[in-house]
Amino acid sequence: MARSDPPPAIAPDESVLIAAFEGWNDAGSAASAALDHLARVWHAAPFAAVDPEPYHDFQVSRPTVSRNESGDRVVSWPETLVSTTPGPWTGDRRISLLRGIEPSMRWQNFVDEVLALAEDLGITMLLTCGALLVDAPHTRPLPTYITSEDAATRRLLNLERSDYEGPTGITGILGHEAQQRGITVISAWVGIPHYVGSPPSPMATLSILNLLERLLGVSIDKGDLRYQAEAWQRGVSDLASEDDEVAAHVRRLEDVADMMSLPEASGEAIAAEFERFLWGRNP
Repeated sequence: MARSDPPPAIAPDESVLIAAFEGWNDAGSAASAALDHLARVWHAAPFAAVDPEPYHDFQVSRPTVSRNESGDRVVSWPETLVSTTPGPWTGDRRISLLRGIEPSMRWQNFVDEVLALAEDLGITMLLTCGALLVDAPHTRPLPTYITSEDAATRRLLNLERSDYEGPTGITGILGHEAQQRGITVISAWVGIPHYVGSPPSPMATLSILNLLERLLGVSIDKGDLRYQAEAWQRGVSDLASEDDEVAAHVRRLEDVADMMSLPEASGEAIAAEFERFLWGRNP
């Protein structure tokens, strides 16, 4: 994947479905937390849910029990929910949200169900969100990536095509099938430092929301997420300072990040610095 530059906003008449799934595609729960945040600030209303029974191994994604406001015991099953939002915009734009847990089985049938719901909503663009673990320092802006397989979309929004090859998650399968059915697909990702990949990751969630804000050309209410991200960053720095090996590793990551950010840095210089970093990790 290539690091993205801020893209122009997508057309205001697109009917957009923003999707994120807990699991393999969601390091630090950053993407699913971003969808939860959007559902709150955009006052999302449920449109339809996918029955979890055919798709989930409940020993992997277990149901949970809780009590409602009346004190009654409630069982909550792993859920894939499509919701609609009024949103803070005017005109013809429609934005829906797809928030779920990566299914354990029957992915093709699952994707068929999801895309049937997308068809009911008249979706013309799918925007998938994810997070992955990377070699990056928490003390610098987290790396973000926006890609598309659609050539016209890449030209219009100044995006790149992903060069990733290998195992994929449900977002990859959903995006591929949506593309085959004529839906424009854009993928937005954030990289999370591998040494602090446990959730929550508010700095990464904030990065995803910033990507969506630029892509959609709308303002997103971030609430206190900026303060949470700053507190997270300070907390990680405090923990790193207590371990000499981790602190040295973070400094090496900072050196690489700073080298790659220099406008005069050539591809050869970046490659040499990255190779030196790898040797430093494996003396």
